[in-house]
Amino acid sequence: MDQFVNKTPNSAPNGFGLRGMVPDPTNVESKNETLFLPTRNSSSSIVDATLGQYAHSVHHGRPHAAATSNLAQESDAFEVAWEKDGRDPLCPHNISKPRKWLIVAVISFASLCVACASSIYTGTYQQMEAEFHNSRIISVLGLSTYVLGIGIGPMFLGPLSEFYGRRPLYVLSWTAYLLWHIPQAASNHIAISLVFRFMSGFSGSTFFTVPGGTIGDLFTKEELQAPMALFSIAPFLGPSLGPLIGGFINYNVDWRWTYYVLAIWAFALWWCIFFLVPETYHPILLKMKARRLRKEKKDDRFFAPIEKVKRSVWRAIAISSLRPFQLLAFEPMCLSLSLFSALLLGILYLFFGTFPLIFGTTYDFNQWQSGLAFIGIMICMLFGVATDPIWRRIRADLINKHDRETGVENSSEPEFRLPPAILGSLLVPIGLFMFAWSARPWVHWIVPIIGSAIFGAGNALILTGIFTFLVEAYPLYAASTLAANSFVRNLFAAGLPLFGNQMYKKMGYPWASSLLAFLTLALMPLPYVFFFYGKKIRANSRHAKRY
Repeated sequence: MDQFVNKTPNSAPNGFGLRGMVPDPTNVESKNETLFLPTRNSSSSIVDATLGQYAHSVHHGRPHAAATSNLAQESDAFEVAWEKDGRDPLCPHNISKPRKWLIVAVISFASLCVACASSIYTGTYQQMEAEFHNSRIISVLGLSTYVLGIGIGPMFLGPLSEFYGRRPLYVLSWTAYLLWHIPQAASNHIAISLVFRFMSGFSGSTFFTVPGGTIGDLFTKEELQAPMALFSIAPFLGPSLGPLIGGFINYNVDWRWTYYVLAIWAFALWWCIFFLVPETYHPILLKMKARRLRKEKKDDRFFAPIEKVKRSVWRAIAISSLRPFQLLAFEPMCLSLSLFSALLLGILYLFFGTFPLIFGTTYDFNQWQSGLAFIGIMICMLFGVATDPIWRRIRADLINKHDRETGVENSSEPEFRLPPAILGSLLVPIGLFMFAWSARPWVHWIVPIIGSAIFGAGNALILTGIFTFLVEAYPLYAASTLAANSFVRNLFAAGLPLFGNQMYKKMGYPWASSLLAFLTLALMPLPYVFFFYGKKIRANSRHAKRY
């Protein structure tokens, strides 16, 4: 596939085809597919261009240069595009701002629901074990299978939005997500819950992958930051919110109400998605426009560029599934940073099982009080995300300094995205060590919660720094790079909780948490190394940006 890829940088700055959450998508490249546009006089004359490039160009009502290199003198009068004055009523950029923000709010709340459902389940452990007589490790499998579904889903569902549009995928996947909660609530065996937990995570993963593209469809490059910041909060807020809600539910009512609450939440959002979220994918909308023109004009010569694309769904899924593993195998930066972010998410999900153990035995917290212990992590993760303007100013200073040194204006480097990760890599082990050795009966419970909060802030800073660095370091393969990172992260998040309680019981609470702190301490130099030597490493890379 690579031999057909146009190597022009910044080919899709608005993030079309984006899979995964991207805190700053302004430099994201879309996944590359080959677009064949026939000339008017010869069907055998073809022009290679990426669909992402065309999607960017139609925002501005003009063909992309790569798609018209052989058509400069003779454009096809029947090729459908947006109106050149930028006022085309069908173009998503012309949707009113209140409605744009309503759409962003709906898909962000859906993402929050999916993220919250991953950890709200942990509150059901005690009641389910009493009813089904299963061990704790079997209960934890429900958490692991859900997270595994979130990790695998994007590789299969992500490409579908580029073939069929955003809206059908939203409606169908959310319908499935809603329905999978019914057998979980009605299950009479733990195995039923485990199977449908995986299906729920798989279906819900759409709302971690496609919304980035929807936001890119709706907003111009200059407007992207605020809506993307709103969407970015969900993956941080949801997992920390889950134990709080789940602990309160399971302390007061039957464990099945956990799924009733999720089903009610999902049902309310289903109506919002169905009635409030329109199709926004530009190539699909142009296809609809071409179909309408053919009907109104009674002329079959009108066509949208996507109608001339010869692509295979299965080939796209195969590439979507294989390329992330190629990047992990051949790109040390991608692999090492993915392992770092995976360890952090794995520790967070491990805490969902160990917090009730630690705070229950050390401070005699009941179930809902143990859920409240996550407030520190939740607040400081949000605080970490909220510091984004500070890091943008630091990045601007680095760019200005680099401009003076090179004499080239706006000469940014991907490494300028790493300062938040550098600070975060310092905060994470500090927070974990503080949590490890302060969770003692004679120390007030607020102290370990403060330690966990410091870990949460560092976690958010590292993840946002790594995400944005990977996007800029691998511009042609940004979607695949983020998919690789997401897969490794969710693999760790699925695996670490399985032995968390056993580790804490055998090693003791302080040393078990200290082991996690030492692991993060070992990986702490990575952001520093890539900040100072990343450019040299990229120069020898097969996939990374080399200039």
